[in-house]
Amino acid sequence: MCRARDEGIWFNERWRLGRITGVGVPLVLMLYSRDPYDMADLSDEMAAELGVLTTHIVRHVQALPHISRAHVYRIGDGAAHLHVWFFARPEGQAQLFGSWMPVWDDLLPEYPADMADTDAAAAAEALVTSYGGRRSATDEQMSV
Repeated sequence: MCRARDEGIWFNERWRLGRITGVGVPLVLMLYSRDPYDMADLSDEMAAELGVLTTHIVRHVQALPHISRAHVYRIGDGAAHLHVWFFARPEGQAQLFGSWMPVWDDLLPEYPADMADTDAAAAAEALVTSYGGRRSATDEQMSV
């Protein structure tokens, strides 16, 4: 994860957002700290930034027309590098309610990658507009 600090769909100086491939739900995103922190290591400033950034990501995922809810998880077993999961629950699939979403995701057939790429790009573009950041690790920083 540390070597991949410039891989993803959205970036700022401290964070990066990536799309997880090969999943069964419409969209799974993961927010990483670009430097090796775990949650307990965050300064108060970074912790506050994580909260605001998480809220923006949830808003943009839930704004996708076929998504009912964005589930947010911080599991972290086996990795000391902070990463926060965002699972998009599709509309009309009540069996995916609650904390069993990651289990269901493993059981569902793979969601079409082109549709997930389109949704991920829309969420990332909306994040640039609402929060700042950029779509590439090498682009200039944009701010609101």
